[in-house]
Amino acid sequence: MTRGTYDIITVGGGLGGATLAKAMAERGARVLVVERETQFKDRIRGEFMAPWGVAEAQRLGIDGLLRATGGQDLPYVDVYVSGMQTEHRDLRTTTLQGQPVLSVYHPAMQEVVLKAALDAGAEVRRGAVVRDVKRDGSPTIVVEQDGRSEEYQARLVVGADGRGSLVRKWAGFSPQHDPEQMLIAGVLFENMPIPPDDANHITLDLARGHIALLFPQGQGKVRTYFACRTEGSARLQGAVDIPRFIEESVQAGMPSEWFASARAVGPLATFDGAATWATHPYHAGIALIGDAAGASDPTWGQGLSLTLRDVRVLRDLLASHDDWDAVGHAYAQEHDRHFNVINTVNNYQTELFFAAGAEADARRMTALPLMMQEPTRRLDHNWSGPDLPLDETVRRRFFGEE
Repeated sequence: MTRGTYDIITVGGGLGGATLAKAMAERGARVLVVERETQFKDRIRGEFMAPWGVAEAQRLGIDGLLRATGGQDLPYVDVYVSGMQTEHRDLRTTTLQGQPVLSVYHPAMQEVVLKAALDAGAEVRRGAVVRDVKRDGSPTIVVEQDGRSEEYQARLVVGADGRGSLVRKWAGFSPQHDPEQMLIAGVLFENMPIPPDDANHITLDLARGHIALLFPQGQGKVRTYFACRTEGSARLQGAVDIPRFIEESVQAGMPSEWFASARAVGPLATFDGAATWATHPYHAGIALIGDAAGASDPTWGQGLSLTLRDVRVLRDLLASHDDWDAVGHAYAQEHDRHFNVINTVNNYQTELFFAAGAEADARRMTALPLMMQEPTRRLDHNWSGPDLPLDETVRRRFFGEE
């Protein structure tokens, strides 16, 4: 039984779905958000928003919400490679957007943005599960809640249901995959004082192909990650592996004293890093955004920023054109462009910093000293965004081929 017709239905009420719902409800659209979780939990999802993503948050009007719910500005980045500091950078003066990184606890971020969507006039159904998306005529979702099944139609159904998106499957999009190269593990610590606590800390052990990343969230809480090549690497999983996670992070270059009094306050899990995406993520009234449209390798921390770029592009197009089918195709074309730039940059960086073997070692021996002499050889897209140039000249300079 069809219960209602909406302008937009978002399947998923996380950052992407809720932000789009808020933006379009504020413009008078009738919006329904369907979110299966009644309470968001720590599942080690992205909590690093790059400066270019912070600029997108500003354009969408949610940056203040994120800071008010505990978001921490991290204006500096300190990078150490094989024990040597290679970078101390003020992102506010060296990125296109002039913004810091924003580090924010993911469940709190989801809650505050979903509430903002509700306050803006969107209808929100939590604890409801979407069982199907039908494509005959107006796109229709089948929702199950409290033992009942109901159908809802919309001019536009938006799949914002994450990396393992079922909307992507039901709508007939064919997922693409990069080869498996990296594993990444993450955990939240408290009682972890880091001097300074307004910097992003990144250490790389090139000999072993390991990287550790620490992002303070204020009041002694720090989201920490450890990533390594897939071959021969055991997954870190559960409380029993916390000591090994710390050991690996220290071996990758993090100071051991930072972990001396730290206590894990969230789950530890390891995830595959390979990017997955759907080419041209729109057809027949169904669009994909965020990780459902394209999930980049989380080693490089671009997920939140890519999600907000998707939302902002789709919002701007919907607000300025009445032909929403044409809007969907225009959005998908732009999504493919900006996702491809970021994914290509991520693959270049993985190849240079983490590839194994004599040829990879020789490439690093050439490229890294040149980067130290000429910092413009670095790829800055993960800080300043996908609108930076990316062509064969940029690639050759990055790899030290010219």
